[in-house]
Amino acid sequence: MANTSDIKNGVCLNHNGKLVQIIEFQHVKPGKGPAFVRTKMRLIETGKVLDFTFSAGHKIEIVRIENREYQYLYNDGENFVFMNGETFEQVNIPPAMIEKPEFLLEGMVCMILFHAEEEVPLVLELPMHIISEVTYTEPGIKGDTATNTMKPATIATGAEVRVPLFIDNGEIIKVDTRTGMYVERVK
Repeated sequence: MANTSDIKNGVCLNHNGKLVQIIEFQHVKPGKGPAFVRTKMRLIETGKVLDFTFSAGHKIEIVRIENREYQYLYNDGENFVFMNGETFEQVNIPPAMIEKPEFLLEGMVCMILFHAEEEVPLVLELPMHIISEVTYTEPGIKGDTATNTMKPATIATGAEVRVPLFIDNGEIIKVDTRTGMYVERVK
């Protein structure tokens, strides 16, 4: 069992029965009273950020986690199936564990956070950007490049994104998976 002196950024803890990751911490020794550790923690399953203060010497349970690369294979109707490129082990990930499943492309490499002792997947992180073809959008008009006006477009994954007016069907674009926003046209 560890104590508060072992707290560092990125460490995962079992806190009140939930897995949390330390984002920030600060050891505080006030002039009067006992020392304490002020932390900001992210709940791993929901992503919610919490503030919590531990008294100095408080016992904590550190949990070992690992980030592993997995390749997206297909959707079996209920879950998304991913494969480890080295061991060819397959893992089923429920849609609730993926923040934006509409951006998954077959063959895409994603990072999956695993609870190392229990071999249980915790969180799936998509790559920051994807490159995809625009399958449908209203036709653009020549010269529509001066304004920042956007129009809806459907990409190959089936997701709908907002693109500038000059983007046409069949063009390849780069999309930010965190925000779902158009980044640039790829040549």
